[in-house]
Amino acid sequence: MNGICTLGNDYVFDQLVALLNSIDVILGPETPVCIYPFDDRTQRIADEIAKRPNVFLYDDQESINRWDQFMLAAAPERLNRSKSRLYGAHRRFCAFDGPFEKFIYLDADTLVMKPLAAVFEKLDSYDFVVYDFQFTDVSKIYNVNSPKLLKVFEQKRIDSEIFCSGFYGAKQGLFDSEKRDWLISHLQNGESEILYGGAGEQPLINYMVMRSNLSIYNFAWQLPDNEKTGCSASSKHFEEREHILYDRGNQLTYLHYIGIPPNINQAVCAGENIEFPYRDLFLYYRYLHEPEKRPVFTSPPKNYNDAPVPNLLTRALQKLKLIKQG
Repeated sequence: MNGICTLGNDYVFDQLVALLNSIDVILGPETPVCIYPFDDRTQRIADEIAKRPNVFLYDDQESINRWDQFMLAAAPERLNRSKSRLYGAHRRFCAFDGPFEKFIYLDADTLVMKPLAAVFEKLDSYDFVVYDFQFTDVSKIYNVNSPKLLKVFEQKRIDSEIFCSGFYGAKQGLFDSEKRDWLISHLQNGESEILYGGAGEQPLINYMVMRSNLSIYNFAWQLPDNEKTGCSASSKHFEEREHILYDRGNQLTYLHYIGIPPNINQAVCAGENIEFPYRDLFLYYRYLHEPEKRPVFTSPPKNYNDAPVPNLLTRALQKLKLIKQG
């Protein structure tokens, strides 16, 4: 069986619902979706997916513990809850244990914009399939100042194989216990220094795929220039038609709201008038099945880069009665 995977907790609830609704519309409401728990805050998610028979929370605790231990051995600094907001991001690796033979992983802050059959088809010929332009910025994947980097990977591989971990197609069983132990041994013997110091699990999954010499296909690298599209909400030129985005006439595969933190979405959904790129598209999918709950804004708009997020979030959480008013 093939399916879609994502990662989440109640903190990204609004983004997750928007993603699930985009899957309903674009891929069909029968599409199997597995949500990997970022941490144990999943009650709102559980309540929401109770009415979605195609969606389930991953509950194989043995698998979760296995990947927690892998992360602890491979990159323990990324598990520091007080220092890294992405401390649970590695749990997307549970997808390599199952339940899908072939899967497409999407971050919670994405929207599906196009059927994904072409991605699944590429998995017949490749181990790993991506569609992004992360290869233009190696510095967010590897420590470019490490003298070991070019001893581990040739420059041409670094230039063409790195990817953003927010969207990828892969297969069950790519990283068995023997492969995990082999990777950990190399990391603990000094290769961990080639990883970029931030960005949660993203540098590690790039290392895992490249060090294992998995075959990688990147649509952004392989497609002709007149067919490829962007995927990031930071691109301002996308055109919307009937709740689908197009890049110079080509339909996007997915939209990634990268750089827009979840508390912005929370505040907007609680009624704060904060503008961010493609906000109306997000709100359309977030409230697809309950349009009567879509917020009506009465205050002047503020840009998300300028908004005093802590104050806005406090008011938003008060409205949701998640914290007590002072």
